[in-house]
Amino acid sequence: MHEQNPLVVFSGRAHPQLTDRICDYLQIPRGEVRLYNFSDGESGCQIEENVRGGDVYVVQPTCPPVNNNLMEMLILLDACRRSSASRITAVMPYFGYARQDRKDRPRVPITAKLICDLITSAGATRILSMDLHAAQIQGFFNIPVDHLFAAPVLIEEIKRLDLPGLVMVSPDAGGVERARAFAKRLEAGLAITDKRRTSPNQAEVMHIIGEVEGRTCVIVDDIIDTAGTLVKTAEALHERGAARVLAAGVHPVLSGPSVERIMASPVQTVIVTDTIPLSEQAQMCPKIRQLSVAELLGEAIRRIHEAKSVSSLFV
Repeated sequence: MHEQNPLVVFSGRAHPQLTDRICDYLQIPRGEVRLYNFSDGESGCQIEENVRGGDVYVVQPTCPPVNNNLMEMLILLDACRRSSASRITAVMPYFGYARQDRKDRPRVPITAKLICDLITSAGATRILSMDLHAAQIQGFFNIPVDHLFAAPVLIEEIKRLDLPGLVMVSPDAGGVERARAFAKRLEAGLAITDKRRTSPNQAEVMHIIGEVEGRTCVIVDDIIDTAGTLVKTAEALHERGAARVLAAGVHPVLSGPSVERIMASPVQTVIVTDTIPLSEQAQMCPKIRQLSVAELLGEAIRRIHEAKSVSSLFV
């Protein structure tokens, strides 16, 4: 690592296990920082090592509790800026509020843009994120954004399973590009779900476009939240004669009754990554298998630090 601008990786309290895996890959210790709360709930922090002139990375997915983790990241960024770090990269494996990226109804905010402004104002000079729900969020920032994809990790696992008659399924029209990319690299078929959303976190599957009868179907999505869309898609595939139904998702938000829904559904296995820590209930679910993206994030951090190209990781 460069001696002139030492590499320092700090972690918030959202997912310290992921930060430790990243630091293990980079063969460096995790940065020393004290995080605490006042009795009224206010967040506080103190950096306990010299970062003046350093190349600092703050790892914090804005996963549940979203607002607490977001605020903690902001004050960590501010502390780094006020400690004279030369470059501050906000590493957000999961970007919360990404689904609020446009005005889809009258008199609603574009919260994703607001979050981008807050992160920049707090002191971030670069963003490293993974599988943004909407790619155009990169344009909401006025600082460089490195947007990674978990596809290599998920695709390698699907290859390892050696599934016969494989068909990649997009749960909605917006995810077709992602499912097509998986299908191309796996030399698999492609199917699309025509979904009608009836209300927030509620969806009704209408039609399946593509051949799924007698095939092994893998539903591909970026965020698995309440699992409503996932389960309804799996049920539709099962009704249309799919031999097996699996799922692959990047961000396992898994809120509300999601785990119970998955357990009661035709889905045999749900493959997710560790951009978000699994709840205790999700860890106990035999259908959920978690893979790590720490090496991918660690390699991106190493290349950014050494001013090398990271474009080969954007696949």
